[in-house]
Amino acid sequence: MSTVDIYDMAGAPQGTVDFADDLLLLEGADQLLHDVIVAHRAAQRAGSASTLGKGDVAGSNRKPRRQKGTGSARAGYRQSPVWRGGGVAFGPHPRSYAKKVNRKAKRLAFRRALSERISDGGLRVVAKIEMPEPKTKTVVNMLRALAITGPVLLVIEALDNTIVLASRNIPRMEIVSAHALNPYQLVRYQTIIATEPAIAILKDRLSANHASSAS
Repeated sequence: MSTVDIYDMAGAPQGTVDFADDLLLLEGADQLLHDVIVAHRAAQRAGSASTLGKGDVAGSNRKPRRQKGTGSARAGYRQSPVWRGGGVAFGPHPRSYAKKVNRKAKRLAFRRALSERISDGGLRVVAKIEMPEPKTKTVVNMLRALAITGPVLLVIEALDNTIVLASRNIPRMEIVSAHALNPYQLVRYQTIIATEPAIAILKDRLSANHASSAS
């Protein structure tokens, strides 16, 4: 059983939340987690790099100069890659960098990454975030009360425009909903703040992942 303390926005203790040992995965699956993260980052690549080959460059098929007698190398067309302004040999073209990862592997990687954050103390739980208006100072004071100074990921049950607006000017801070949280974000951020309702969603995801891996 792993226990994580719960605090309010002022840093006062509000209780604890428990994670059953059978839900956590603290050993193995490191290579799987690596593969899932590589696939996630590859899918974010635009793949829009494009160059013109010799057949794509505008120009006629007339020889630039006669074949012999000029003292220069033979040339058949101005679109040749060896000429300035010509085509590019073996240049990049638009493509997809996506890698296929099955659903079970993604779930197992999520379970492994979240278990690691729970085990190393990187998960902080806040009972709830109450913010009647978007004030950056409110979020800054919460981070100060929780003694958080580095990059941080804030996980809430559903994206709230007030919280998003209040946090967007804080450097090295990202907000994500509990349903959209992925293994890459769990590995990227050493410190994660999650609201208590978001923890309930994450527990459900862990339970579903545990059930699918057991089957």
